Amino acid sequence: LSIAKMIPATRNGLLLIGVLFHLVYLLSIFDIYFRSPLVHGMTPHRIPLRAPAKRLVLFVADGLRADKIFEPYHNETTGTTDELAPFLLNKVRTQASWGVSHTRVPTESRPGHVAAIAGFYEDVSAVTKGWKMNPVEFDSVFNESRHTWSFGSPDILPMFAHGASDKSKVDTFMYPPEFEDFSGNGDRLDTWVFDEADRFFDRAAAPGSELNQMMHQDQIVFFFHLLGIDTNGHGFKPYSPEYLNNIRHVDRGIKHLVERFEQFYGDDGETAYVFTADHGMNDRGAHGDGHPDNTRTPLIAWGAGVARTLPVASGLIAPGHTDFSRPWNLDAYERKDVNQADIAPLMASLVGIPLPLNSVGTLPLTYLNATEEFRARAALVNALQVLEQYRVKHDQKKQTEMFFKPYAPMHQPTNSPDHILARIRQAIDSRQYAQAEADCSSLISLCLEGLRYFQRYDWLLLRSIVSAGYLGWIVYSLLFIFKKYVLPLGSGASSNDVYRSSSSAIIGFVGCLAFIAFAAMFYRQRSPAMYYAYAAFPAYFWTEIAQQLPLIQRIMADYMRAS
Repeated sequence: LSIAKMIPATRNGLLLIGVLFHLVYLLSIFDIYFRSPLVHGMTPHRIPLRAPAKRLVLFVADGLRADKIFEPYHNETTGTTDELAPFLLNKVRTQASWGVSHTRVPTESRPGHVAAIAGFYEDVSAVTKGWKMNPVEFDSVFNESRHTWSFGSPDILPMFAHGASDKSKVDTFMYPPEFEDFSGNGDRLDTWVFDEADRFFDRAAAPGSELNQMMHQDQIVFFFHLLGIDTNGHGFKPYSPEYLNNIRHVDRGIKHLVERFEQFYGDDGETAYVFTADHGMNDRGAHGDGHPDNTRTPLIAWGAGVARTLPVASGLIAPGHTDFSRPWNLDAYERKDVNQADIAPLMASLVGIPLPLNSVGTLPLTYLNATEEFRARAALVNALQVLEQYRVKHDQKKQTEMFFKPYAPMHQPTNSPDHILARIRQAIDSRQYAQAEADCSSLISLCLEGLRYFQRYDWLLLRSIVSAGYLGWIVYSLLFIFKKYVLPLGSGASSNDVYRSSSSAIIGFVGCLAFIAFAAMFYRQRSPAMYYAYAAFPAYFWTEIAQQLPLIQRIMADYMRAS
């Protein structure tokens, strides 16, 4: 067989194989760790009861870390202490549910917005698009709404507009990209958003106009992306006057917009408000990693359907507080922390739209001001939506895998999803709402573990193949060095013949069969084309190593004599 003489006779041949091998195996990182977690084909679910809010207003302060908005600010120049966001903190004390929203790495703008609005943690394959656009389309609160109006940065708004099933249902109002100048004060970006919103309300004020009629529908969303804080954090650091004053600017702007909303809708009590951030900012003016300054962001929700946090008795500390929040002077108000992806099902539940199909968030029931039945049915919808994703992923794997192994905890005879769903529905029918909520929480946790199981299903196989490839390359290269430079033969003799096993043809045949077996399995499982290349290298390296058994014996014999 020709494979019997495939060890390169020159350094250039070895270099060529090495470069090709490392280029191919560099791509294995993306196939192992950067595979999209998204699946499609799920059935949407919605709460079968009247929604507590007709409309949702979402404010996202880009780059705002939690402590900077909640803690009192001490001005060392004047010696005074005040609050940077008096309007929002007044909501915390009088109308809101609040807490810390915990993000995940990468703590960047796109992943944070995707988690809060679509309910899943970033499709890591988006790194190939620079965290800007969608390599795989996904569902979102905006897509499920009747209509969404969004204001802000051209870096964020287009990805939700382009991903909408009906492009006409998401309107975007964006400033030009050149406005994003990190060398100047970034609050002008937020000023543009607030001014554009004022102009929008002026246009909508005309009775009977199309815009006026659209804004009086239910299940509508308004989104305001405020980039100034992030811009000033990068340019001046998060402890700078520019960053802190921008928080004041955002607080004043939000207060003005809330007044515009209430005036436009005649204080009808049908508007829900959510204020949060996509990520925080470390003291160096950067973000992206998992430092707590980057992963802890504020969440304040108030308005229709949102539970008010009542203060505890004087001298007591409300639940949820840690050393992190002790300096905030908010000890009397319960701190309700959430994961960032939990915000999406919360917003969807408030306005009565289907939960985003790809959401892995768990609805924070303590944020809802609703009947016990509504809470229980909302938790059931949340569980059904996550279960849909698990079932689609399960069926996809079962259809393609040759040796399929299901997620065992989901297939217990007395604790299968169908059994749990039956218990939940029975509990709701018998008005045992607390038990139904607990069972929903258990089912959601089980489904999320199952989703992680299938996301990592191929990891063991791929990492084993890649490890075998790298080990094979190391041994393969060492054999070449020994044969060429350590144990050279005299002129006229061929090391390829002297150091080659007499069973080379059989070994080469077995190596070819091994690769064909892997290729057949990959073809059956509809694996990506690169999987064939990953398997080809270890098959080639270890076949060649086995054919060089006499050389290995010579090396070991010389070592034993030398020792």
